[in-house]
Amino acid sequence: MSIPSSAPPPNAWRTAVVAGMASYLDAGAIVSTATALVLYEPHLGLDNAAIGRISALLTFCFAAGALAGGRLGDRFGRRRVLTATVLLYLLGTLLMAGAQDPVMLYVGAIIVGLAIGADLPVSLALISEEAPPQLKGRMIALSGLLWAVGIIAATLLAVVATQLGESGARLLYGHLVLVAAIVLGLRTTLRESAEWTAAREKRNLAAGGDEEIRLGALRQLFTRPLLATMLATGLYYALWNLGANTNGQFGEFLWAKLTDQSLQSLTVLKAAAIPFAVAALLVFMWVADRPARRSWFIAGTLLALTGYALPVLAGPSPFTLAALLLLTAIGASFSGETMYKIWSQELVPTLLRSTVQGVTMAFARLLAAAFAVVTPTLATDHSTALFSLNLGFACAAALIALLWIPRLPTAAALTRTVPGMADARHAPSPAPAVGP
Repeated sequence: MSIPSSAPPPNAWRTAVVAGMASYLDAGAIVSTATALVLYEPHLGLDNAAIGRISALLTFCFAAGALAGGRLGDRFGRRRVLTATVLLYLLGTLLMAGAQDPVMLYVGAIIVGLAIGADLPVSLALISEEAPPQLKGRMIALSGLLWAVGIIAATLLAVVATQLGESGARLLYGHLVLVAAIVLGLRTTLRESAEWTAAREKRNLAAGGDEEIRLGALRQLFTRPLLATMLATGLYYALWNLGANTNGQFGEFLWAKLTDQSLQSLTVLKAAAIPFAVAALLVFMWVADRPARRSWFIAGTLLALTGYALPVLAGPSPFTLAALLLLTAIGASFSGETMYKIWSQELVPTLLRSTVQGVTMAFARLLAAAFAVVTPTLATDHSTALFSLNLGFACAAALIALLWIPRLPTAAALTRTVPGMADARHAPSPAPAVGP
């Protein structure tokens, strides 16, 4: 697939990659922690409850970070927040790589969760605002590809790490330390979002002061059109993420507890699935700004639902769990978090974009954190109930996507109709094929 003549200048792609590395670091933290906690278990005295608490803490702090970081990104700009968050992430992964007791894992999980939670909504807003209008969907979809690359890197490292025990866990976190250091250096060269700067200056003049901007923005979140957008996208992402988070944080745990196969066999299976997942993400990048996106979204949703249904219908086994991970990974290339990220740019005005994403991400990760506390117990004592719940969550998310989100107004329409949101510099994306 060649880049069309309408492709943006190289600096836009560079911004998309450097900012989008938030998705790589997020995926890397989740997947690495899933394997590392199992490897740390005998050496640091972890039990099922401790693994559940640390995993839940990582997710809970992501929620808190998203809530705070999203608002800070809209108030103080994208660039400053993105530099601070990756520095915080670097500190947290250093602690987890050098952990000598469970306390260091708990503290590291708190720091990493806060950092990546604050980073992600702001990075997506910057990518969208620096991308040409006709390619916003494609460049947001690139963050999904970077998410997959993060999973791939962590998975390939896990093939080696599972043979090294405690040292393997340190290797997994050491990889994240190295990548975070590189990203930190690159982010210091990014410019501030031109769209955010222009919108901020325009609204500052119209509002007559910074304090009015701060209070007005918070009031606007609860106006009827914006509240509906926040509820629809937030519920979709939260429900879909419950199953995805189970697969990401507890895939290794489920495999170890519910099958008679080695942990290394799962990492080999994941590595074999990599070409399929990457191919699916490349296809979605190609259709992200085209009418065909709707058809691919429906196909991806059905594929993922099939994956969730298999362990319910046939029980957990090496085959059904492998199929679950493969089908949901491919299906999520066209749905789930990938589509949520695009909708969040297309449906929310510039000056509230990272705030709304922070709220919806926080809501989704809080639910996931609560569910993660009981996931290990459900998996070992009531596995059918666990898989049935995840199937039900995914079905509910699909209904929201097909019946509610298409009725929502676009960001451009909200900019014109919500009081105080007028922004002449806002350049709306093409009307999405799935959504408004």
